[in-house]
Amino acid sequence: MSGQHKNKNKIRKITLSAAIAALYVLATLASAMLGLSSGIIQLRLGEALGALVYFTPCAVSGMTVGCLIANLITSANLLDMVFGTLATFIGAYLGRRLRKSKWLVTLPALVSNTAIIPLVLYYGFGVREVGLPLAFLCVGLGEALSSCVLGTGLLLTLEKYNFKLEYN
Repeated sequence: MSGQHKNKNKIRKITLSAAIAALYVLATLASAMLGLSSGIIQLRLGEALGALVYFTPCAVSGMTVGCLIANLITSANLLDMVFGTLATFIGAYLGRRLRKSKWLVTLPALVSNTAIIPLVLYYGFGVREVGLPLAFLCVGLGEALSSCVLGTGLLLTLEKYNFKLEYN
């Protein structure tokens, strides 16, 4: 592979990651406008894009950067920026590792966000009125809807139309 081709390929990967990050931010801002991007009850539409890890490894970095930027815009809480972004990274990374089964791709996001985000809400935002058990349940339900239901729907729709995210 020539040096010029490698550079083009690298630029395409960065551009694809940036596009996914931008979509994540826009979708999360749409959720924020509806009052659903943070808090005990949250439905982050951007999390549905986690299904893109099925198609490209660029979605891992795109989701991670997009989540960080969205958290900077919507919360400016250090714990949320660090651990919320980490939860999204873990979900995307493990989802990519499970891509051989399209039915498992969105599950790591459900697990990582359900395990981490209630603790961020409890300790980072002081949201204690509902208690941790209910926080885990509420965040888990929102993540199940955004990642698993909407994400799997996105994956199946894109797959139906032979969607490809190639950068060679």
